[in-house]
Amino acid sequence: MANLKSSKTRVKRNKKREVINSNRLNAVRTDVKKVRAAIAKKDKAEAEKAFKKAESSLARAKSKRTIKANTAARLVSKLAKALKAIAGK
Repeated sequence: MANLKSSKTRVKRNKKREVINSNRLNAVRTDVKKVRAAIAKKDKAEAEKAFKKAESSLARAKSKRTIKANTAARLVSKLAKALKAIAGK
C-alpha cells in the first residue's frame, strides 16, 4: 500500500486513467467490428460510414497513447484495403 501522499495520488490517478483507457479501447474495438460487419454484408455505404468513424476513433486513441501508432496505422490500412475490395466489386 502506498504511504506517501504523492504515491496515493498516483494510485488514484492511475485508476482513473485505466477506466478512461479501457473505455476508449472498447469504443475502438466496437467501431472496428462495425466496419468488418458492414464489409461482410457487402454494404458499401454503411461500411464507408463506419470506416470514417473507426478511423477517427483510432486516431484519437493513438493521439492519447491508448494504442500504439503502428497498431492504429495497421488497422486503418487493413480496413481501407477491405473496403476498397468491396468497392471494386
